[in-house]
Formats: sequence, structure tokens, C-alpha cells
Amino acid sequence: MIDRRLFVSELLACGLSLAILPTASNSKSFAAAALGALDKDNDGTLDLAEVKDAAANVFDKLDKDSDATLDRKELGGRAGKTQLKQADPDHDGTLTKGEYLGLVEKLFNAADVDKDGTLTAKDLKSKAGRALLRMIQP
Repeated sequence: MIDRRLFVSELLACGLSLAILPTASNSKSFAAAALGALDKDNDGTLDLAEVKDAAANVFDKLDKDSDATLDRKELGGRAGKTQLKQADPDHDGTLTKGEYLGLVEKLFNAADVDKDGTLTAKDLKSKAGRALLRMIQP
């Protein structure tokens, strides 16, 4: 028989976990916060150089074994299986920093729908923008 206290505590823990997940209503503030944190020149947008700089720093932090590559485990779900396969031209199951930055640039270009070379908070809320944020957020 299930212990009632354990059941209630598990139910509460599940509810709290769901409550902190990003939702459509707070995705705007998440995108704005990310923009503020990564916008080095304070122009209200992210350009490719700012994004690649952030991505390079994230790559270095994720490379726990210091082998200059990231495997699927080190990526920790930042890139999907299809993205990883497309970004890995030598098919060795890992991404070098160059391959990682290439994927980041591809996502940047997909999020830059007006092709002005910059991303706004609105751009970061798109599907490609959210995928990009997963790659460049520490």
C-alpha cells in the first residue's frame, strides 16, 4: 500500500517542477533576460559575433574532459539528435568547437528572419531562437 505522506510529497514535488518550467507567458522575459546578459555592446540586439562569443564560452564550460570535443552526454540535450548529426560532418559522434559554432551560426541565421544580421528578443522567442538560446546559455 502506498504511504499517503510519500504520495502527497511526490505530488507536490511534481507540481512545483511543472510550475517552474518556461511557459509562453514568461518566454518573453526569458528572451529579454538572455538578450540583456549577452548584449555586450548594449544596442538591444545580438549580432553573430556576440552569439559566437557566448557559444565559445559555453563550449569550453561543457568540455568537462578537456578533449576539445563535446559528445552527446556533454551537450546535455542542448542539441537534438538530428541537429547533432547535421553538425557532425565527420560522423564521429562529437562536435569540435568549430562544428559547435557552425551549428550556432546556422541557428542564428534561422532566427534572423529579417536578415538584418541581428536578433531581437522577438527573434529569440521563435523556435530557432529558443534552440539558439539552448546552445549559448551557460
